[in-house]
Amino acid sequence: MITPTPLMRLVAGVWGFKTLAAGVELGLFTRLAGGRTMTVEEVAAEFGLPDRPADLLLAASASLGLLEKSGAGYRNTELAEQFLVEGRPYYFGAQVRYSDLRTYLPWHRIGEALRTDRPLTWDPEAQQSMFDTADPEMLAQFWDAMFSTSSFTAGALAEAYDFSAHRRLLDVGGGAGAFPIEFCQRLPELRATVLDLPHVCVRARERIAEAGLTGRIDAVAGDFLADPALPTGHDVILLSMILHDWDEPTNRALLARCHAALPPGGAIVVCELLLNDERTGPPEAALMGMNMLVETEGGRNYSGAEYAAWLTDAGFVDVRTVPFDAPGANGAVVARRA
Repeated sequence: MITPTPLMRLVAGVWGFKTLAAGVELGLFTRLAGGRTMTVEEVAAEFGLPDRPADLLLAASASLGLLEKSGAGYRNTELAEQFLVEGRPYYFGAQVRYSDLRTYLPWHRIGEALRTDRPLTWDPEAQQSMFDTADPEMLAQFWDAMFSTSSFTAGALAEAYDFSAHRRLLDVGGGAGAFPIEFCQRLPELRATVLDLPHVCVRARERIAEAGLTGRIDAVAGDFLADPALPTGHDVILLSMILHDWDEPTNRALLARCHAALPPGGAIVVCELLLNDERTGPPEAALMGMNMLVETEGGRNYSGAEYAAWLTDAGFVDVRTVPFDAPGANGAVVARRA
């Protein structure tokens, strides 16, 4: 018998996110790192909470698979230990914090975005793009969130696609350099260039230096939408979580510039949360498309078939899709310049 229970689970979805966000904000999972176990009373005392809220937070976190209970105490599950403890290589808390502070409240006005086809997190009449902001702290949170999501996604892509066949990578709109850092740590012969706006390159150089890869990864200032040509001298171009920010004409123009910048035999890798060809899912791709309504003027999530058609029209050959599982992407559409 059909019931409304699945609808109630959707209603409660925001409760789960806010429970996760509260735990990250408190630093709960970081305090429980390394197998530490705490009771309700200990959590209440350490975080300055009354017993009832402490009990409810721990129970809810356990129900979400973030904590597990042993006797009267709670400790991190493997999921929380790996991804919600500050300082871990693939710390995901920055993405949680950014989403909580930047996009959560605008999502409350999703009906407005549907009626107006205008973003909710910034004003196109006063700002050039979603990246144009007078709030440096929010901008730093954005790049930290992107690095958080991108680091693990880069590792998953590196397992799915063999970058060892390439010698020089151009990461277009590469942000703080998460993908080149991950790739170059795995492949000693690979060199890379991050192309992004000048203030982003400052952040990228910091991350590159922290990883000990200065000299192997460059950060070059540029605007991949406005510049007439992309830097040459690379045998593979990466567009990771870039094309969903823009409309089809903008994306087609960018792919044409990628084709022009590559040598014969050079490859392009489009890494995204891909919709299926029927545009009915998966949910993570379709819902990211809704988030593009909130965050961008023309962005949406596209299917692998759409990317394949654009790449073919741009002159690429041997187009194929490589699936994988990661928070920032579920596949890559790969092609080669003839």
